[in-house]
Amino acid sequence: MTDLNDRTGASPAPTRRRALGLLGATAAALGLAPDSALAHDGDDNVLTEALVLRDPDVPVIGNPDGDISIVEWYDYNCPYCRRVAPELRQVVEDDGKVRLVLKDWPILGEVSKLAARLTLAARYQEKFLPAHEALIGVASRLTEPRVRELIAGAGVDMDRLNKDLEAHAKSIDAVLARNNAQARAFEFRGTPSFIVGKYRVPGVISMKQFEQAIADARNAKMGR
Repeated sequence: MTDLNDRTGASPAPTRRRALGLLGATAAALGLAPDSALAHDGDDNVLTEALVLRDPDVPVIGNPDGDISIVEWYDYNCPYCRRVAPELRQVVEDDGKVRLVLKDWPILGEVSKLAARLTLAARYQEKFLPAHEALIGVASRLTEPRVRELIAGAGVDMDRLNKDLEAHAKSIDAVLARNNAQARAFEFRGTPSFIVGKYRVPGVISMKQFEQAIADARNAKMGR
């Protein structure tokens, strides 16, 4: 996991107990009182179910009608996000009933912020997923020219992208602000971080651990 406080070193691998701990007070905040103590900066509660799981301005892949949501906070320049991306996509595809909610959390500098804003702008021409896959699939650290090159290579109309970025700047920046507020309210330390159902999963875990977290979330939803 790329840590907010130590962006150069790897954090220790999360234990099963830590990674799959039920959210307690944080889970209780999902969909509950608007006067929650986790509200930030005078805004409405950032941890409502609607904003965490079903923000209409945040991209969703997998099964949009799935019974379990996985929410990922990631940074395109985070090597751990890149490492986990293929396995997570495979788990989502194999399961068939999972919504994967993709929340840009650009914490690694200005290039990360640019990459997040450009991929979100690509949604306006229905090209978010190709742009996202182009950036999350690269092995080397991104630069601004490389970001634009990869997005253009994914079939995005760059002239339209630049216009959409300007026209929708306030909406895009609002999405990133909500994503950041949520990540901090959940007390995530870095990227990648996840919510699986009502379980908090910070850091990189294996396919089997994702599958177990999904099963745990389903059991919790059914009251088992």
